[in-house]
Amino acid sequence: MSAPSSTPSASAESAAATDYDFLVPDAGPKPPGPTPSQSRFQVDIVTEAAGGAAEDKSPSSDASTTVPSSDAAAAPAAPPEGPVGGGDEAKGRFRVVNFADPSEAESAATSPDAPGDGLQNGDTVMSESSLHSSTGGQHHYHYDTHTHTYYMRTFGHNTIDAVPNIDFYRQTAAPLGDKLIRPTLSELHDELDKEPFEDGFANGDELTPPEEAAAKESADSKGVVKFGWVKGVLVRCMLNIWGVMLFIRMSWIVGQAGIALACLIVGMATVVTTITGLSTSAIATNGFVRGGGAYYLISRSLGPEFGGSIGLIFAFANAVAVAMYVVGFAETVVGLLASVDAIMTDELNDIRIIGTITVILLLGISLAGMEWEAKAQIFLLVVLITAIINYFIGSFIPLKSKESVGFLGYDGTIMWENMGPDFRGGETFFSVFAIFFPAATGILAGANISGDLTDPQLAIPRGTLLAILITGIVYLGVAVSTGSCIVRDATGNLNDTVSSQFMMNCTDAACKFGYDFSTCRSEVDKCQFGLQNDFQVMSTVSGFGPLITAGIFSATLSSALASLVSAPKVFQALCKDNIYPGLGMFAKGYGKNNEPLRGYILTFGIALAFILIAQLNIIAPIISNFFLASYALINFSVFHASLANSPGWRPSFKYYNMWVSLIGAILCCVVMFVINWWAALMTNVIVLALFIYVSYKKPDVNWGSSTQALTYHQALTHTLHLSGVEDHIKNFRPQCLVMTGYPNSRPALLDLVHSFTKNVGLMICGHIRTGYRRPNFKELATDQARYQRWLLKNETKAFYTPVFAEDMRQGSQYLLQAAGLGRLKPNTLVLGFKNDWRDGDMMNVESYISMIHESFDFQFGAVILRLKEGLDVSHIQGQDDLLSSQEKSSGMKDVIVSIDTSKDSDADSSKPSSKATSLQNSPAMQKDDEEDGKATTQPLLKKDKKSPTVPLNVSDQRLLEASQQFQKKQGKGTVDVWWLFDDGGLTLLIPYLLTNKKRWKDCKIRVFIGGKINRIDHDRRAMATLLSKFRIDFSDITVLGDINTKPKKEQVSAFEEMIEPYRLKEDDMEQEAAEKLKDSEPWRITDNELELYRAKTNRQIRLNELLKEHSSTANLIVMSLPLARKGAVSSALYMAWLEVLSKDLPPILLVRGNHQSVLTFYS
Repeated sequence: MSAPSSTPSASAESAAATDYDFLVPDAGPKPPGPTPSQSRFQVDIVTEAAGGAAEDKSPSSDASTTVPSSDAAAAPAAPPEGPVGGGDEAKGRFRVVNFADPSEAESAATSPDAPGDGLQNGDTVMSESSLHSSTGGQHHYHYDTHTHTYYMRTFGHNTIDAVPNIDFYRQTAAPLGDKLIRPTLSELHDELDKEPFEDGFANGDELTPPEEAAAKESADSKGVVKFGWVKGVLVRCMLNIWGVMLFIRMSWIVGQAGIALACLIVGMATVVTTITGLSTSAIATNGFVRGGGAYYLISRSLGPEFGGSIGLIFAFANAVAVAMYVVGFAETVVGLLASVDAIMTDELNDIRIIGTITVILLLGISLAGMEWEAKAQIFLLVVLITAIINYFIGSFIPLKSKESVGFLGYDGTIMWENMGPDFRGGETFFSVFAIFFPAATGILAGANISGDLTDPQLAIPRGTLLAILITGIVYLGVAVSTGSCIVRDATGNLNDTVSSQFMMNCTDAACKFGYDFSTCRSEVDKCQFGLQNDFQVMSTVSGFGPLITAGIFSATLSSALASLVSAPKVFQALCKDNIYPGLGMFAKGYGKNNEPLRGYILTFGIALAFILIAQLNIIAPIISNFFLASYALINFSVFHASLANSPGWRPSFKYYNMWVSLIGAILCCVVMFVINWWAALMTNVIVLALFIYVSYKKPDVNWGSSTQALTYHQALTHTLHLSGVEDHIKNFRPQCLVMTGYPNSRPALLDLVHSFTKNVGLMICGHIRTGYRRPNFKELATDQARYQRWLLKNETKAFYTPVFAEDMRQGSQYLLQAAGLGRLKPNTLVLGFKNDWRDGDMMNVESYISMIHESFDFQFGAVILRLKEGLDVSHIQGQDDLLSSQEKSSGMKDVIVSIDTSKDSDADSSKPSSKATSLQNSPAMQKDDEEDGKATTQPLLKKDKKSPTVPLNVSDQRLLEASQQFQKKQGKGTVDVWWLFDDGGLTLLIPYLLTNKKRWKDCKIRVFIGGKINRIDHDRRAMATLLSKFRIDFSDITVLGDINTKPKKEQVSAFEEMIEPYRLKEDDMEQEAAEKLKDSEPWRITDNELELYRAKTNRQIRLNELLKEHSSTANLIVMSLPLARKGAVSSALYMAWLEVLSKDLPPILLVRGNHQSVLTFYS
């Protein structure tokens, strides 16, 4: 394991000694340290040095050394040695120094030899650097995070074990404070002489680079402006919710729907926003909230796919909303200009001119900083509240001059008349609801600036929910008030009074006050005033009309300002996460508040473009739907997180319910279609398209989303459920334990097995690592995570499972017994053929054959793949790329190395090296090369660009080409199945699964079976019938009638010559000597055994001849694996059978099932 990237560089010798100290028996001098018999660290006494001594302190003195207690008095200032020689070298290691009491520090400083009894109270452990204060005699006891030294409470004795502390749980460079790293388990548990200690992060603690950059910016900012819950959330939400609808549409809604249904409409909208507010509060209180508002909440809950898609449209919706509000303001101003005949050009262009000037002014306020923007919001809120109060005061002051326009004062008759609906002009309840609902939105205005809040967890729930309550009450109050004092229709003519003789026939509420407004209710002569007709009726009712106009200005400008601030903030958070490549330039912030100036300019550009269009009737419903989609996903996030039942879902806000949140999400979707069905469809299509894009791009982030939690929950539930179901033949799947070693070392083996297990069955890449030295389990875990990422990156659906074992046989037993979970356990062992079996130690062959025997003992099937060129490509420099750039950028600490081709990368820890394909040799085993006192590098991780490219020899070139042959589409060819023995059908099932795959679909299956010459036709028909019942397509069936013909003499001679070195030749020695030799070398072939199995030997030789005759051009040969009786056939003879059977052929797969049926023709 290479050193972490955070460790400062040192010389090669020093680095090697540090990195591989646990592997090297004698790595040179070590720093003085306690013997293994000592149970705790000796602690240095730290005193405050006087004046210049502190100034002249050398870096080396920063690294305290661990001194045996017996030597502590004699050598209190022993200089550090070895790997901990410098202060930088000590980084990442735990230092233990004692607490220096301030009252005694001075006396200790003046008397270095004074007894330290008063200092060694064992209560607190501190670093010396904290005692050298820059403030004179004051002492600051704080965490020294730069050298990973800690002060901590102990329990009456010196210990480096840390007590609980919030700083241990911070993320890297967190804005709330410095992160400390608690002592690792290795530092507390491992033997004291083991070096080095490595820093590490708990799972999920390490930030992605964008988050770390943002956190550092936040941490480094000085004088940042932060807002409380009133100014930051309550004010913004109230301003955003109280839009122009309050003044120019609320009275019309009451006229159409009546008081009762108007209150119902307000209530329904409030229910949706309240549920969303509760859900927002739950998410916002489930951990620290950064900037980004709705995007941040959704992305951290549901993951980048949902968050990225919503974040983009939410930012865009806010940008266009700026244009909507500004145009609303401009229309009001143009209306005032028209009333005094002061139009500049024409109405449309005046809206554009005023809108452009307004948005430029708003941009100036925003660019001035959040503080100025907040002050502007406060001013606008005061104006808005004044306008609302002005209306209510005016409603209690009836004037004779206002009666003709329908304002008759509060009266029960008017209230009762306006209680029911009176829909006109084709309006319905839902169409009126659709017009009102956008007035209730804006509840995320506070959450959108979450990064600028002092305490988002407190501010967002309190401010949002209180804003919903206050605005809801005001809307209801206005609905009841307008419906109780204003009639639906009025002419505005004071002369439209009712005579006494007609009083009896008049039923309108206005008749009570002496008015008859029935004359203008016809379609021809419409009334100009009243709830139904006059949008400015609230201005008429109010005590001072211009204040209502000021309120309209305030409502539009405040909403525009809030949206102008929200859009860049959300967009900046989105860009910082690098969800969409190419948008990174907008992530940059400026100033103490990290203001997204580029985002402001972009938002300004979008808003200006839509202002110049000046026709927003079409875009308005889409914007409302974008906001509703955000609300729906926030509600769904709470439901999803609760459903996943993750221990990390612990909101401090308890007033939520997962089912209520689900209902809220459904209601939001329903409202989307109620407002505008085509806009809802368009919104869903856009969200889906962005979701698919982000899913395809797979951003390199890990936020611990509820999607991950639910995936785990479902996997666990289904795995347990599956364990209670008995296996059935119809559901049999080849679940393969593939002995690949490192997954990238045998690509052909990996690719072929993946071809028939992908989306069908389980595939586990087994890796047995052996060695004489103590296993490094931490390195094993690191490798497991690294190579699993490699498999995912290469889209290989497999699991990587390494184990440490004393030898190959023990390791294979571990894997055969323990690999898998429940029903997801392997049932087939897949091996690479041992091409180098004649070159190395024959005990390795004994272990190899034992693996096959033990697979049958465990009721596994066995599969062996042989390529004549070999399988292992790990010794070829630069043949593969393990780590992607994304992995390296996300905090990978591994030093990437390339293989030195001058050394043999297949070297076994105890056997002669070989570059040929070898299962037990590296990378199937950990290599411990004792040369130069250090371990060799692991098999090829990444090509070193600086090292010269070594030209490949011919054999390596062929090996590399052969290793990639299963990655390509197989052309028109054949898969030849030599189904000689019935093993339950696995020999036939594997080629069927292969030819179902895209790469192999052009290959035809040819079946070869053994038979008698006089029964060839019968055997062919019988096999054809069987295959048709199995529903397996085949192109041809060949019956081999000459399978028992004796092989050629030269082939037999070659076989005998091959096994000659491995024969026991017991007839040529004493019986006792022969037995002793057989015991020490059990792989040897006895004469008796050779004679007993002569016929079987000849059959293997003959089959090789037939294979060359019939299948020399096949893309793949799948053949029944010959069995050898355990204890009767020596491993050398069995290996020789496999060798002679499969040599000089196209890729051949030797298959033997466990003789239980895996095929059935029953339904």
